[in-house]
Amino acid sequence: MDLILTDMQRVDQVIGERLDSEAPLVPEVARYIIFAGGKRLRPGLLLLVCGALGSLHPQRHTLAAVIEFIHTATLLHDDVVDESTLRRGRTTANQRFGNATSVLVGDFLHSRAFQMMVDINDMRIMQVLSDATNVIAEGEVLQLMNTHDASLSEAAYLRVIRSKTAKLFEASTRLAAILAQASPQVEALCADYGQALGTAFQVIDDILDYEGSAQELGKNLGDDLREGKVTLPVICALKTASPAQQALIRHAIEHGEAAHWDQILAIIQETGALDVARASARVEAQRAIDAARQLPQNPYSAALLQLAVELVNRRS
Repeated sequence: MDLILTDMQRVDQVIGERLDSEAPLVPEVARYIIFAGGKRLRPGLLLLVCGALGSLHPQRHTLAAVIEFIHTATLLHDDVVDESTLRRGRTTANQRFGNATSVLVGDFLHSRAFQMMVDINDMRIMQVLSDATNVIAEGEVLQLMNTHDASLSEAAYLRVIRSKTAKLFEASTRLAAILAQASPQVEALCADYGQALGTAFQVIDDILDYEGSAQELGKNLGDDLREGKVTLPVICALKTASPAQQALIRHAIEHGEAAHWDQILAIIQETGALDVARASARVEAQRAIDAARQLPQNPYSAALLQLAVELVNRRS
């Protein structure tokens, strides 16, 4: 990300400028989460793909800020829905400011993002982003419907994460290609890279809920289990666990409890579910690598390759 350090500083500047509001609580809450030390991965991807395609489009920083606003809005809403208490090592906005404030500031960030889209004045860009936000919302609803369903299939799980997580990655990389006025073939490659990387990113995120540490992740381990979320490690474990072990996991998912967290963690590790899930993430990462290799060869496309390689081994 050193390649785009100056660009990212400009993006942060745009974010700061566009958080203005007559309601002082809006910028306070928004800044609390936006500047809490997030990876800025999605806007970073947009800028890296712009670099790979040789684009210095004057609106790239504004569009990267739009992406970050949409992402932040979904985080604010997610934490309310999930009743989360910790994100990025800090108390969540809903814990600090209340649920109502978090929801309304999330709404503000969504609407501000669309105001900024209008300023860019490109119907294709508006179409991609409006479609993406709609798919993300559908993914959130699908995840809510799947909560406490221990029979969830891997296909259904992938549908959710490709909607709620990978879609914004895909939009980020596709938008960079649009700014660069790339051919339809190159645009499709960029979109494939983003979707594959976003899918791998979420699978690894779900693995780390059973393998990472709270200090490294900046969130509470076992939150997925407590929230009744069925993720790939659980799906893989249920395929090979003994009947008694399956019953224990199903009970925890269906009742949203982590009273037997240590036992369930041991089952997931013993069944090799984490290795199977990580192998799935590697397949997605390889898809991203294959797409990036077809982009023009330069330091930016090399960074995209390296990002896909290293993502599978991340710890936070």
